[in-house]
Amino acid sequence: MGIFKRLRDLTAASINDLLDKAEDPVKMLNQFLRDMEQDILDAEAAVAKQIAVEKKFQGQYEEAYDMVEKRQQQAEKALEQNNEDLARRALQDKKEHQVRYDEMKQQYDIAKANADRLRAQLAEMKDEFGKMKNKKDLLVARAEAAKAQKSINQAMSGFGMDNAARGFDRMSDKVAQLEAEAQASGELNDKNRGLDKELAELDKNDGVEDELAALKAKVSQKQQEQ
Repeated sequence: MGIFKRLRDLTAASINDLLDKAEDPVKMLNQFLRDMEQDILDAEAAVAKQIAVEKKFQGQYEEAYDMVEKRQQQAEKALEQNNEDLARRALQDKKEHQVRYDEMKQQYDIAKANADRLRAQLAEMKDEFGKMKNKKDLLVARAEAAKAQKSINQAMSGFGMDNAARGFDRMSDKVAQLEAEAQASGELNDKNRGLDKELAELDKNDGVEDELAALKAKVSQKQQEQ
């Protein structure tokens, strides 16, 4: 039947083939399982219908069997009461019910065989579904590990030690150049400050020289007056 086709086709090999073409294995695996779940629901509905047919024929053949037994007992009772005509009619009706019983029993046996086969196929589908769920968990774990490894590899491709070493060398040279410039600037500032200090000393006057000069002039004048 068509509803069981996926059960035959959705093997581990076919899943792996489809995964090779899938952009996202995890999404594809989830979709596969959703498809299988839907197939199981369809199969359960088909099995339920077949079981209903089985039960219908069972009820009909059991009803016909009960009538066969009933007419047999009624025919015997009619003969016990010397009513041969009634016994004959009871046996005639029994015969008709016997024909119906045989037909319904045959249909029941066919319906039951179909229902049993569908039950077995449904059980097989559910068993396969369980296996695919377990396989899906394993494949998802492998897919996630592969994605992580791919990300690491891509990151490492731009993380070359040679590039880093060259970069550090360039920065070391730049730092050394900045240090040299800072030192030269400091020495120049110190030199300028020394010159400024000497020039400032020339202009420095604490009043002692002026006072000494005044005192000399006073002493000289006093000597002249003597």
